[in-house]
Amino acid sequence: MTSHHSHDPHGERLLDIDGVELCVETFGDPAAPAIVLVAGASASMLWWDAELCGRIAAGGRFVVRYDHRDTGRSTCWPPGRPTYAYRDLAEDVLGILDALGVERAHLVCQSMFGGIGLLLGVDRPDRVASLTFVSTSTGADDLPPPSDDLAMPAEPDPSDPAAVVAYVVAAARACSGGSPYFDEAAIRALAERDVARARNYASTLVNHYAIGFDEPSRGGFGDLTAPTLVVHGDHDPLLPPAHGEALRDAIPGAELLILKGAGHDVPRAVWDDFASAVVRHTGGGPT
Repeated sequence: MTSHHSHDPHGERLLDIDGVELCVETFGDPAAPAIVLVAGASASMLWWDAELCGRIAAGGRFVVRYDHRDTGRSTCWPPGRPTYAYRDLAEDVLGILDALGVERAHLVCQSMFGGIGLLLGVDRPDRVASLTFVSTSTGADDLPPPSDDLAMPAEPDPSDPAAVVAYVVAAARACSGGSPYFDEAAIRALAERDVARARNYASTLVNHYAIGFDEPSRGGFGDLTAPTLVVHGDHDPLLPPAHGEALRDAIPGAELLILKGAGHDVPRAVWDDFASAVVRHTGGGPT
């Protein structure tokens, strides 16, 4: 890649991690305790808003956000044909930590990629200072299904950027679960940036759902030893709040923070609560 990709005005950097380019941006003091924000499926780093990252960093933290493979400016595979597995996405986090010279980090993992926190927390506890699971689940069979009201839009034509943006906005609206905090204009602006910035949004739309879910780790949620915070919106229509309660109950000593008015997301209205909870949770013990 040309050098301007390495350090652009937004502070984004393309790191070569075992032959895969991952786009990473950091906030705050690199000497402070590190927090890696792991976005959900199909979500680039933009879904951890820069202002929210700044609020967490202002609490004395070194905040890292990044584009998963097949999102944003990171390496993409052909649509529907990713050749990596779930474990590779977890290894990407370790590769980023190595590249940044971070020995142990606090992981904040969202939605489908809560499994990355589980994998690393069980298999690499030496690298994980604490865990925060946002809008995720144990995946147990007895948990409630998505809300009857959840109407996800039909997949768009990936070659039509306007249709893709409309799809992302509609999907975000559905996943907000009727939250009073859903901000359509802000989500539309985010979706437009996301689609314009991506190497291949057709891959973004499908590839994370096509990867192999190999046996994720040597243990389950009950084997986690890192201090754990579970965060869940009370309006979440995709994973109703019982999923967050089950996660708290499954993890020894875990705490649960319910974000009132939030759906399957972390809307701006709850940023202060979320950021202060994450700062507080990541403040204990050596890092």
